[in-house]
Amino acid sequence: MVKKWRAKKRFYLFGVVILVSVLFYATGTLDPVDSSGKSSDILVQISPNTSTGQISDMLKQQGLIQNAGVFKLYTRYHKLDNQIKAGYYLLNPSMSVDEILHLLVRGKTASKSFTIPEGYTLARITDSLANKGYIQEQLFKDLLTSGKFNYPFMKDLPSGENRLEGYLFPETYNVSLDSAEKDIINVMLAGMDRQIKELKLEEKARKMNLTLHQAITIASMIEREAKVQKDRALISSVIHNRLKIGMRLQIDATVEYALGGHREKIYYKDLEVNSPYNTYKNPGLPPGPIASPGKESLLAAVTPAKTKYLYYVAKPDGSHAFAETLEEHNIYKQRYLK
Repeated sequence: MVKKWRAKKRFYLFGVVILVSVLFYATGTLDPVDSSGKSSDILVQISPNTSTGQISDMLKQQGLIQNAGVFKLYTRYHKLDNQIKAGYYLLNPSMSVDEILHLLVRGKTASKSFTIPEGYTLARITDSLANKGYIQEQLFKDLLTSGKFNYPFMKDLPSGENRLEGYLFPETYNVSLDSAEKDIINVMLAGMDRQIKELKLEEKARKMNLTLHQAITIASMIEREAKVQKDRALISSVIHNRLKIGMRLQIDATVEYALGGHREKIYYKDLEVNSPYNTYKNPGLPPGPIASPGKESLLAAVTPAKTKYLYYVAKPDGSHAFAETLEEHNIYKQRYLK
């Protein structure tokens, strides 16, 4: 009798499953609210600990589902009610209940993207993100100066407002729509951490008797000076050659940084600016990076070309003419600086 009862129970439950499934699909309540494909996306926020019933009501109010009760029942029927993840979602009335649930369970939240070009300074990065409305400017600056971030390369960084200069890796990022200022800084620092590890930058720097900070500082100068790829390793060689013989670097980009903004042209009076970043007045490397270097400049900093070059001058096409002697350099200056 017990076996027959269990068999009947299983058959009954199976029948209920089939019946419920048929009802869901036969009534059309799982279909899109608007199948025209012309609907606009709707931004929906699901807060932590929101119940399935609350989510159902919200989706109905937003015009994204046909029936809140059916959505709730369908979600529980498929045992998904505890798997919906909090976050911001871009949903559309042309999506079916299955498609909506797929996004909510996967946690495929709405995102925003931003691009940090190579050679941007902290100031330009801040302005760019503030203009997009992605950050509160002062809070972002405060975090750059004193925020706590857990990356090995940060333990020896000097304090101050330029602390993270050069360490926010330049590329395109996609972050969740509710990302705060600290999240945005963190994702860019993670980008630099990834490059340091992939390029084995610290190991290569050590072989050249450089700290990681010095290598990134050199990379930042290469980034600001080089306009074409082939020049990166050559400019790196000039920097390393000058450092070896104790010759001042005399890099215009460091003067521009010391002046606090972009300059179309550096004048002789600018070379007198009183700043530790002015490599015309101060020997050796500046205190730290002057911009965010990209991957190619990071690599060039620790793998310079083997040359005897000590000078270079920009050509009109953006490339550079390199020279071993001051006499040769002066010839190039007369030729290209008109």
